[in-house]
Amino acid sequence: MNKIYSEISKLSDKFRKMCYGITKDEVQIHDAVQELMLYFMQMNPETLKKIYENDGLEGITKYGAVVLKRSLTSVRSPFYYKYKKYYKNLVGMTYNSNYSHNDKIMNNYNKSIYNMPEELPSNIKFEKLDRIDVALGEYCTWYDKKVFELYYYEGNTLDSLAKKTGISRNSLFTTIDKVREILKEKLNE
Repeated sequence: MNKIYSEISKLSDKFRKMCYGITKDEVQIHDAVQELMLYFMQMNPETLKKIYENDGLEGITKYGAVVLKRSLTSVRSPFYYKYKKYYKNLVGMTYNSNYSHNDKIMNNYNKSIYNMPEELPSNIKFEKLDRIDVALGEYCTWYDKKVFELYYYEGNTLDSLAKKTGISRNSLFTTIDKVREILKEKLNE
């Protein structure tokens, strides 16, 4: 696993470049990439190993790109609650600051996913992930949504999720299967 973590740490500049398509705020980019590295360290080692063995660094890059995109654009991401939400509401400070941590003026603060650099693999389907997030919020209960997210987004197995939550494996399977059916029906797939 140390070899994989070492290889992931070498990708930090690549991940930083990806972030510039979403925000120009260097502090936010730095925080997002650091949170991504922490995310990889806390991720299920077997899942990470499987991604690395199947797709190599390209698979890790794709996975990291999805996590970064969600972190910087979704109000439901842990990054938003840890950084954006807190700093956005501080008295006397504005979130869209014109200064970075190096006191350099940031002239074009542009929050758009349309000008993301080519470092991002072209076959990632962010639109589909966004549609799934919306459908989860609209058609599922909070419990169903949370179980689905824990299973798919965090890469837990049914057994590990049952251990973590104390909910039976069969109950988790039923919930995940029900959410899959709802998503298939609502997204017409």
